[in-house]
Amino acid sequence: MADKELRLALVCYGGISLAVYMHGITKEIWHLARASRASLDGHDAADGSEGIYQQLLQEIGDTTGIRLRAMTDIVAGASAGGINGVFLAQAIATGQSLDPLTDLWLQTADVEALLNPDQAPSSKLTKFWALPIAWMASGGNSVEETVEQGARAEVRAKLEKFVRSRWFEPPFGGKQLLDMLLDAFDAMATAPCGPRLLPAGQPLDLFVTVTDFRGHPERLKLNSPPEVVETEHRLVFSFTDHGQPDAEFAHAAELAFAARATSSFPGAFPPATVGELDGVLAERGMAWPGREHFLEHALPRQYAANAVDKAALIDGSVLANAPFRPAIDALKERPARRQIDRRFVFIDPSPGHRIGFYGEAAGRPGVFPTIIGALSEPPRHQPIRDNLEAIGGRPPRIERMLAIVERIRAEVETQVESLFGYTLFLDYPTPKRLAAWRSRAQVSAAAKAGYGHTAYGMLKVEGVADRIATHLHQIAEQPGPQRWRRLREAVWQEIERRGADDFATGHAASASPATLDMLRTHDVGFRIRRLRLLARRLTELDQASANAELAPMREAIYESLATYLECQRADPFIGLREAARSVDPDAGALLDQLGARMDLRTLDRDTDERLSAGLSQLSRDMRRPLLLAYLGFPFFDIATLPLLQGEGLNEFDPIRVDRISPDDATAIRSGGARATLKGIQFNNFGAFFSRAYRENDYLWGRLHGAERLIDIVLSTLPPGTTLGPGRVASIKRSIFLAILDQEAPRLTAIPGLFDQLRKEIG
Repeated sequence: MADKELRLALVCYGGISLAVYMHGITKEIWHLARASRASLDGHDAADGSEGIYQQLLQEIGDTTGIRLRAMTDIVAGASAGGINGVFLAQAIATGQSLDPLTDLWLQTADVEALLNPDQAPSSKLTKFWALPIAWMASGGNSVEETVEQGARAEVRAKLEKFVRSRWFEPPFGGKQLLDMLLDAFDAMATAPCGPRLLPAGQPLDLFVTVTDFRGHPERLKLNSPPEVVETEHRLVFSFTDHGQPDAEFAHAAELAFAARATSSFPGAFPPATVGELDGVLAERGMAWPGREHFLEHALPRQYAANAVDKAALIDGSVLANAPFRPAIDALKERPARRQIDRRFVFIDPSPGHRIGFYGEAAGRPGVFPTIIGALSEPPRHQPIRDNLEAIGGRPPRIERMLAIVERIRAEVETQVESLFGYTLFLDYPTPKRLAAWRSRAQVSAAAKAGYGHTAYGMLKVEGVADRIATHLHQIAEQPGPQRWRRLREAVWQEIERRGADDFATGHAASASPATLDMLRTHDVGFRIRRLRLLARRLTELDQASANAELAPMREAIYESLATYLECQRADPFIGLREAARSVDPDAGALLDQLGARMDLRTLDRDTDERLSAGLSQLSRDMRRPLLLAYLGFPFFDIATLPLLQGEGLNEFDPIRVDRISPDDATAIRSGGARATLKGIQFNNFGAFFSRAYRENDYLWGRLHGAERLIDIVLSTLPPGTTLGPGRVASIKRSIFLAILDQEAPRLTAIPGLFDQLRKEIG
């Protein structure tokens, strides 16, 4: 079978108490990953939805000859989505179970458990006049209309207590939330544990957005004045396991702090502080050995100013409710050992929902709704459009590039054949011959490009300088655009000092020896683009003939590609961190050390050996198009690199975007969030008031998540391939019933919903 990976980059929105619904969805994503891992290991998946997912993957393999592995390797979240992202990432990285987290969500995500004791009403007489407000906040008769009969008294009592709590102070306690989060990590750690849910070497990256309430200074370059200082409020807490199965993903205190900070909904929770975390850890007798390193990484400006204790962190969704940007940036360090279907999947629990006190959409908002709405509603929802457009801009660029490659392929193949002669395909492709053929093709492509090669060459050198600066920036772990600009300036000055930007036509190879040396030492992007083109050509041949003899060649390509991609990651170069942090305008020594560590010449020789071995096992009919693509790459690259703006395309294949929301999952019930979720009541705080609410939303989260994940998995099938009439509906019905059977013993507050759902499912 051909191997293929469905890689999910998950983006989780905020949603206040709809966090319980999102937990149901992320739990299904976890079940899919576990089922895929079990298939890879040759084991039977667990009961429930995992078994259905495993059967689906097996059926896809039987139908298409593709061994599909589903995984989540990038997670980004804000607010309630940040909490769920943190726990899902922990489960993926460690193999721990999410089941204990479900029990804690249902039991402790309650207004009475979250209420700060210092702010609770001291007696029935406290603000007795607020009782009508409690009734109004519930929407009059909405308790009777939306809450199951057995839970109505509970909701009324808790709503009354919540509204009568002391005003002008956040009613919920930060300490209470931190304790709950740490309890959840303890419960996950003590539950049965399975294997890590990603292949060895495949990193898991987690990004949690936070808003720095007071802000920190950032320097900006202008024409006049030359430099200004602006206040930046956006923060992103980032975590990675570096692809190492035995490495600690992150300390529980750090993950809990990230979850606590990102979910500090303004007015409901007090801002998160380092002092609050230190106090909770002291009460629990919990050590935090990596405290200083984490604070330096998470709060670099405050740490440098010895002011981390003054940082006040609030809800991450205030400025970035849909954190696509860090997830997009994480694509730059992804390894690729097989064909990839990359998806960005975002969870939007209530698309289009507006908080009630902003006023009706059709009416003219008053003074206070305008002020409140302007401060919160637009900043939360506007960023998604820009980020989706950034992702959406990739497929057209890729398609244009591929169209160019296809249009000029015949001419390029003619050039290669005229250069080497038809006997090229009869010769045994030894590593030495491959290197010589490759060099000869490079010189020929440069000569035929004429003066256009100078522009192409300068674009390559500029791209190399950008990549080196970005790589050093990642290695140094000192974020900020100003720091990157300093590194980029130092790198470029060194390139100019060496004369490594000389592409004058007078040189025999259209470039100076210093330029060629720079490219051979540092231009890893060129090697990656060449192998990606070869991988795509092999995929085209494989789809056309399903030829099993291509398997060794595929392994050779992706194994080689992985070694070059490793050169773009920061982890293997940690030894250069101090040098990267202290780089001065004379960056020559650091560039030499970086080049020596990458050792691209050795990687080139290893790649030649792998490709030689793979090509030698092919028939002449299969060897010919692959050799033409490999040796014709310089011609293709000169034509397409300007379109790629110098940086290449990280995972090369188009990125597709999928959404999971109540509006998209209609197999059981249409009507979106209003027809299915209870947590949208009370301006999205509803699930904090009733266990029945939480059970309802959690169950719908699993059902909606399962339906959409099946849709996403099936969308990986080759065009024109289906599972047969009625098969998709049958799979969905099976997984819905499996989830109901699995959850019925746990969800005892909503027996009527189970009966109704079984009728609707049929």
